[in-house]
Amino acid sequence: MPTVNDQYLREELQAAKEQIEDLRKSGKVSPEADAVFRVLMPLLTLLLAVLLEKTTRKTSRNSSLPPSQMDAEDATAQRAKPGRKPAKPNELTSPNLQKVTLEETLTVEACDSCGGDLSAVAALHRERRILYDIVFQVIEQRVEAEVKQCPDCQARSKAAFPANMPGPVQYGSGLQAFIINLLVAHMLSLRRTVELVKAVSGLRLSEATCLGYIRRLHESLQAWEAAASAHLLASPALHADETGLRVDGKNHWLHILTDGSLTVKFLHRRRGKAAIEAIGLIPRFRGTLVHDCWASYLSYEQCTHALCNAHLVRELTFVVESNKYRWARLLKALLQEACHKVNRSQAKVLSAAACKALRKRYRTILTQGAKELPAIPPRTKGQRGRLAKSDAHNLHERLAKHEASVLRFLHDPKVSFTNNAGERGLRMAKVKIKVSGCFRTQAYGEAYARISSYLQSMAALGYNPLVAIQIALAGHAVDTLTQHYGPTPTEDA
Repeated sequence: MPTVNDQYLREELQAAKEQIEDLRKSGKVSPEADAVFRVLMPLLTLLLAVLLEKTTRKTSRNSSLPPSQMDAEDATAQRAKPGRKPAKPNELTSPNLQKVTLEETLTVEACDSCGGDLSAVAALHRERRILYDIVFQVIEQRVEAEVKQCPDCQARSKAAFPANMPGPVQYGSGLQAFIINLLVAHMLSLRRTVELVKAVSGLRLSEATCLGYIRRLHESLQAWEAAASAHLLASPALHADETGLRVDGKNHWLHILTDGSLTVKFLHRRRGKAAIEAIGLIPRFRGTLVHDCWASYLSYEQCTHALCNAHLVRELTFVVESNKYRWARLLKALLQEACHKVNRSQAKVLSAAACKALRKRYRTILTQGAKELPAIPPRTKGQRGRLAKSDAHNLHERLAKHEASVLRFLHDPKVSFTNNAGERGLRMAKVKIKVSGCFRTQAYGEAYARISSYLQSMAALGYNPLVAIQIALAGHAVDTLTQHYGPTPTEDA
């Protein structure tokens, strides 16, 4: 007995269509029955396509579903991809690092075989072994200021304390950077951060003190954020994305704009156009915006748009797995082929002739795909709203409508094939929520967005997070930005 699966259903439906067509040609179908068949067969074809889409399992390989929402087995298989590049290491270490190197030479005094004296024999070569270890050391600096009384006027004078010691007891920038790094970069909770600092240093800091360091760094980075935003507005291409973030028990959205190295993030209660207008960068951007076809981004026509082809390839994979459409398989292969050709080219773009040939193939595949897709029933009289369509129909229409945005990477070297730069920048925010839970107030959610933007941008330049934090606490974040990216541009320029 045959198994009822997608192939069996397609074969049976095709056989029924052929049988009805044979009966129609032989005149054995009445006009009434023929009218019923002409209505039912397209509906059955469309119903089968939707049914197969609903029963096909979505993963991070064939959809935008994140690995965190997949089963453990599927997520492990996704992470175990061969050829993944290792993370870029930080090039700078903290200036507070105290490294002690101990060198020792072990001599050979006697022969292991005969016991002969080898103390005066020269060594043939030396074999080196190295042991690294960490010893946590707390530096306690005590400064006493003399107070003297003038014998003439009887006035008292006190020696001036260092600028970094404004009160009786305070903690240095190294410890502050360590705490901020644990809270933001390593995503520890407040309680665990306090416990770790107590374990390694013996210092018991309150959670309020740690939050005070976050507030101080957040305020000190305000000028940096404004300068970074100005640099991004002058960039030829930007990546945009957003993800959900829980703040005070309510869902907020973390928005990101990045050119691949410089990054800014903003927290807002909304996801769409209201948030974009409040942030105020995309409405002023004149370059190319790379995103995942979110309608709110497409509403801004002063900039050109490029779509993330990684999203499209995953969606095409799902359509192939669910309905075995030939057009989806061919278009997926075309996009991957185009990506490989662009990556192999020296200029990272294709010639005008190659672009024209790929566009022609692209349009031909979509034209053939329109015939392969089941027909959508026409809108009935009085029906309101958009027509319900399958995922394959919606994807086909999107690919046809936004052809220029999909293929922009062919001829523009500033546009990448994917929106990975934006998506990677938001990935750690989801880990932060999993590890530490939601933010208690919006103020600290905004602080996390700004500080993580700064740390991510400095990491792209090779800075250790401890170094980057101390630079910002010292008030030199904008100077460092200017050193690497030049003077802050103006919109008029």
